[in-house]
Amino acid sequence: MTTPVKRLPGRMPGWAKVVTALVLLLVVFFAGLRLSVIPGLKDLFGTETQDRSGPALLKSIQDISRYDAASGNFQVVVDLEKDAKLLPDAIRGTRTLYVGAGTVDAYVDLGKVGENDVQVNGDRTSARLRLPHAQLGRPALDPDRSYAVSKQRGLFDRLGDLFSDNPNGEQAVQRLAVRHIGDAAKESELTARAESNTTGMLEGLLRSLGFKEVRVSYGN
Repeated sequence: MTTPVKRLPGRMPGWAKVVTALVLLLVVFFAGLRLSVIPGLKDLFGTETQDRSGPALLKSIQDISRYDAASGNFQVVVDLEKDAKLLPDAIRGTRTLYVGAGTVDAYVDLGKVGENDVQVNGDRTSARLRLPHAQLGRPALDPDRSYAVSKQRGLFDRLGDLFSDNPNGEQAVQRLAVRHIGDAAKESELTARAESNTTGMLEGLLRSLGFKEVRVSYGN
């Protein structure tokens, strides 16, 4: 009766040893680069930013006659979801949670003040001014204080981002944030504060010029 002899495992081919050594070397290299255990290695293979933008071109110049009397800071959380009617969210759909921060200025347009809107007595001690009501400027979104909290995208949307020129575009939520900030500014007391500040500014200015009585009213 004979006993079968077990075959000894064959030796690793030379090319396999070379590939294994290269893989181990790359693993150690990138681990050292990530953990910064090799001094100077991260700086050697780091990224470098170069600004190759062209010079800014002046398109137009506009005269401004308005007095910016108040500015409001606003913040809004935008939750924008887009779903497909016949497909589940995991296949087609996006949801973005975005924090938008911006400012809205309130101003009084002094360029609309006509000759009949300013009345001064003979000895120049009393003045009456009628100004247009304060208006709100366009909301300005602050990119340094605005950011996306989370983004959820379906499979088709992720594949589409691979071929998109702007895969991380946030124009939709930014426009929505600007609209909400503008609506909040309309419901605030920003224009009332602007008119109060404008009145204080004109009273101080005219009194410094010798006027003892200054009355400022607002109306279109």
